[in-house]
Amino acid sequence: MKQYETATRFLAALDKDWAMLIEAVGPCGLELKAEREPYEALVRAVAYQQLHGKAADAIIGRLLNLNAGRIPLPEQMLKLEFDALRACGFSGRKIETIKGIAEGTLSGLVPNRLSAESMPDNELIERLVSLRGIGRWTVEMLLMFTLARQDILPVDDLGVREGYRRLKGLAVAPTPKALRQLGEAWSPYRTIASWYLWRVPTSL
Repeated sequence: MKQYETATRFLAALDKDWAMLIEAVGPCGLELKAEREPYEALVRAVAYQQLHGKAADAIIGRLLNLNAGRIPLPEQMLKLEFDALRACGFSGRKIETIKGIAEGTLSGLVPNRLSAESMPDNELIERLVSLRGIGRWTVEMLLMFTLARQDILPVDDLGVREGYRRLKGLAVAPTPKALRQLGEAWSPYRTIASWYLWRVPTSL
């Protein structure tokens, strides 16, 4: 996409490995869900925690079916029975988490979209990780895909770390700490760098 051309040129100029990756993958196709409120984005992100995409998609699909194709509003979520959410595929721990997100939204702890847009990355992360079951990775997904922050590097993401390992032909993937240091060279486009690392071909 044209909006990412500056970022892809920046990354391609880092070294020959990045240049080859971007040539192999093509233009960045990062898809944003800018219309979503943080509440919905967090609920969806919880579904994807530690699951393959297709399994999480199925869980979200069943949740949508409970409410005429929409994510239940916070007050609706709190009224849903445990068994109904369990039947969607949520674990007991994730049910507790999404109920907590709903409560946090009603209390004001989870900001609305307008408020979240004005908050710095670290402030939003620090605020939302106070919710049970919400870690840094989950908030980073919100920052990347809903709030369109272009300089987020989810160092705990196994796909990003494994992508870097393949990109550089390493025997083992870097630790989160090591990746954070390496990623400083990709700023201010670490979100776009992450998108490409998720897509490193196995043959590269």
